[in-house]
Amino acid sequence: MIKVLRDWTNRHFSDPQVVIMAFLLIAGFLFILIMGDMLMPVLAGAVIAYLLEGIVALLQRYRAPRLGAVILVFLIFMASLVLLIFILIPLLVNQIGQLLQEVPTMIVRGQKELTELQASYPQYISEDQIKQITSFLGGELTKLGQHIPSISVASVRGLLTLLVYLVLVPLLVFFFLKDKVKIMDWLIGFLPANRELSTEVWREVNQQIGNYVRGKIWEIFIVWGTSYITFITLGLKFTMLLSLFVGLSVLVPYIGATIMFFPVGIVAYFQWGWGSSFIYVMAALGIIQALDGNLLVPLLLGEVVNMHPVAIIVAVLVFGGLWGIWGLVFAIPLATLVHAVIKAWAKHSVTRKKTEKECKK
Repeated sequence: MIKVLRDWTNRHFSDPQVVIMAFLLIAGFLFILIMGDMLMPVLAGAVIAYLLEGIVALLQRYRAPRLGAVILVFLIFMASLVLLIFILIPLLVNQIGQLLQEVPTMIVRGQKELTELQASYPQYISEDQIKQITSFLGGELTKLGQHIPSISVASVRGLLTLLVYLVLVPLLVFFFLKDKVKIMDWLIGFLPANRELSTEVWREVNQQIGNYVRGKIWEIFIVWGTSYITFITLGLKFTMLLSLFVGLSVLVPYIGATIMFFPVGIVAYFQWGWGSSFIYVMAALGIIQALDGNLLVPLLLGEVVNMHPVAIIVAVLVFGGLWGIWGLVFAIPLATLVHAVIKAWAKHSVTRKKTEKECKK
């Protein structure tokens, strides 16, 4: 067994290209893991600049000067940020407050529904089970009430952090866009000269993830807007809040779309009960999810991420288990990185073996 492992290691890691690529990947992950919290504004600025770079590059293809394109894109970004802070967030906070006010009423009504259900089907549900469910929900509400003062105190620190982010992140985004070439040349100066394999992996990952992220952003806005128009037409409460989460649910393939049926269904049920309006809302949500998966995703993403659904679900579970909500959001880009590394590694190994055979001849 030891000989097999030693032979495998010598065969795959004797190549300096593979060693350099492995070192860069490990160093990158360790850097984010250790310094991520301290450098969060820098990382956030880099990610936003990376997303906006696609628009800058598009304007440059139409012969716009880079500085002019950067200024225009940055102004659009700042206008979107102002819209988010002064219009969208207050609306969401207001709807969250309204939802929290209705939670006790929902619980009381739910308890009544369970009591009626127990009376109709005593063989399936008992009074003890109803009491357990009620006490659990009551305990959770009590815990939530106890946490509210601590949240208020912590929000002061969070507000200060947010203000710092609102100043630093836009500045970093502007300079990352403006001085992209200088920054990239500076970073490349620290890398080894013999890095062809790592460069090949980066090119593929950059193209795949760039197209994927830009496609996902369009998907989020389209699903969000469609859900908002549908929900407000049907008269559903908390329209902006629910439609936003339906749009964001596309970030977690398969799982996100399934989970969103529960909050939408709960709100619709406590608003209308088991009526036609409830059926219309759930049917509309099902149609939106079906059109998103079968029409919008192939149209926007196509073959950007050519991975089997099983691989996508495994990536969501693995990275979500490792890094929580951020792991769920970045599961597909991380899986794309792993796929590109394995693909480039296998291709490089085949090419190397052919070269060695030709040299022997």
